[in-house]
This record gives sequence, C-alpha cells and structure tokens, in this order.
Amino acid sequence: MKPAELRASLRSLARPEQLADGEAVAERYARARWSVLAEPGDAVAGLAVARLGAAAALEAALGGGPAPETLELADRDWSRALGRWQPRRDDHTYPIELAQRVGARLVIPGDADWPTRLDDLGVHAPFALWVRGRASVLAGEAPAVALVGARAATSYGVRVTAEIAGDLAARGATIVSGAAFGIDAAAHRASIAVGGQGIAVLAGGVEKAYPAAHGELLTGLSRQGAVISEVPCGTAPTKWRFLQRNRVIAALADATVVVEAGWRSGSLNTAGHAASLGRALGAVPGPVTSAASAGCHRILREYDGHCITSADDVRELIGWSPDDPPSTDPGAAASRTDDTTRILDALSARTPRQVSEVARRSGLPAEEATALLGLLALEGRAEVDPRGWRRPRS
Repeated sequence: MKPAELRASLRSLARPEQLADGEAVAERYARARWSVLAEPGDAVAGLAVARLGAAAALEAALGGGPAPETLELADRDWSRALGRWQPRRDDHTYPIELAQRVGARLVIPGDADWPTRLDDLGVHAPFALWVRGRASVLAGEAPAVALVGARAATSYGVRVTAEIAGDLAARGATIVSGAAFGIDAAAHRASIAVGGQGIAVLAGGVEKAYPAAHGELLTGLSRQGAVISEVPCGTAPTKWRFLQRNRVIAALADATVVVEAGWRSGSLNTAGHAASLGRALGAVPGPVTSAASAGCHRILREYDGHCITSADDVRELIGWSPDDPPSTDPGAAASRTDDTTRILDALSARTPRQVSEVARRSGLPAEEATALLGLLALEGRAEVDPRGWRRPRS
C-alpha cells in the first residue's frame, strides 16, 4: 500500500503527528496487522519484529520464503510459524475499521503513551495495544498495582479488595485488573468510586464488554482510565487469550496482589508471570478452611509471596511511602464532597432507593450517583441490598 493509503487506513487510530512520517506509518500499520496475524505471546513473531522491524518482518511473513538469516531460526520453526499466520493474512481490514467505529486508539512501542513496563516481556511483548479511554494512563508515573483473584469471590474477598483498591486509588495509584467477575470487578469499582484511575486488560477486543454484564463498569473505567487489549477489535476471548492476558497484567504493574484464589486458580498464572518478571508479589491470607484462599496460601508458601492485609502493606511492598499525599486535585475533591452531601440527602435510612431514584433526588447523573454511592459504601456511610441503597440505620 502507498503511504497515503496507509494513513487513510489508520485515520483516527493515531494522532496526526504520528502519521506524518512514511516509515513510521508503515511500522504502525505493520504492528496493527501483526496483532491480527499472530496469537498473543507468539515468540517467533516477536523475534522477527524485534530483529527486522514490524514492516520488514511482515513482508517476510507474507512472502512465504525461507526464514531471514538474521533470525537464526530453524527452517522447521519458521515454516510452522508461516502455517499459523497465513490463514489470517487478509483478516486485518475489518478489525481496523471496527476500531475506528468504536473510537479505539492504537498505541505502539515508541509512542508517548506506550507502557515501557511491557518491554520486560521481550519477544513475548504485545505488538501493539488497542485502547479505549485515556491512553496516557498507560505510561503514567503513578505506581501501578494489579489486584486479581477468584471470579467466585466471597464477601470477605470483595470487601478486602474494595478496601485495598479504594485506599490505593485514592492516593493516586493505578489499579490494574482483568474486568472479570469477583475480585477483578471489586478492584475496578473501588478505584472508580474514589475517583481514581485504572486499567482493565481484556482477553478479547475492546469494542465489546466481556463479561457482557460489565458494560457499564468498563464504560466508567474508560472515562477515568483505560480499557486495553493486545488483540484487535472483533477478537473473541478464549482460554488461551485469558492466560496470555495475565502476563500483560503482571507486566503493567509494579506489584501483583492476589486476594482470593483456589488451588488451581488462573490467578496463580498471573502470579507466576509477576515472579518471573521480578515484580513484587503479594497475597491476602484467608481462613485455612476456605477453598477460596487455598491459592493465596500457596503463593505465600511456594512463590515467596508477601502477606498483604491492607493498603499499607502494598505500599511497603513497592516502596511507596504511606505518607505520600493523595494526588487528587483539591478543587475536584471539594466538588466530590459537595456532591456526596447531595447523595446523602437523597438517601433514606428506612426506605431503600434505586440508583435512578437517588440520581433524580440529588440532581446528579446516574453514573456519578453510582460512583459516589460506591465511595460512600467504602466509608460505611451507605449500604446496598437487592432492594436498593440507603443510609445505615445506626
């Protein structure tokens, strides 16, 4: 394709200045195609891109010839890789168009928004990231903490997750997780509730919420943080992609904390990646009789994980002083305080009220009311049951 055609195909996926140089445009386009051609973590593809550059590696892959000598690969390994990539050689048009329709961004190594922590993955690093939300969060200087755990979380696990994530996010840390049910969702909700920022790493395309029930959660997260994936739009999440997604979660964070996990939980996979990358690793202990905490106890025993009981433990784990001031803007904090008063005025101590009714009475948008209710719940000033929200009777 000619440079003008490449620029047209990448319109809205990158900033205008990123599409000014012809070679840079070709490299960006090639990385977009590599994210379609190869499955996450494909070491042969990663090696080819690292040594040849994405554009030259793509040309070699689509040409179907012998492996370039620079790769120092056995012919059998290159041939098998070509066999994996060839069936997808023409599958890139729809994912790129879909990304443009949903307003996704394409972030690649070298961009100001690229999270350099991912470079620690070497040849297994993503070729690019497809992003919805604030891409600048990815390369921010704030400490990043991954909170992961069981989908079938207990009330204990959800409560501990909310307390740790809310405390860390309120002081400016970026909360990283995978947007799954249970612990992941509790971590994301807590960061949103306190006005913090977070990153959700999906195993499928960013154009579609997965699980579907978390559509509103991911929308809220994209406003205060970023929803990302290394696979292009239109890609379905699979077991393999979930496992590979875990290495990205671990690499993005300064520390990974597992809150609840069964003996063979997928969270142990994330913990293993964190350990192999030299990242700090912690686990929250639970009752010795709880199967939901068996994996956490295994991390403490077999992975040399640190015992985590509070946000202070996490800050100590990453060398972040608990006396560091919150990074929130004073004006924004004051505004939230005023809005919190409006929410409290809209609640009853007797009659539970749905979010829509609380929003109507307070005069705030439903999404803001939901976030503030979550913050009040963390502080113990609001409670929720299947009938709705109310002020604690005490």
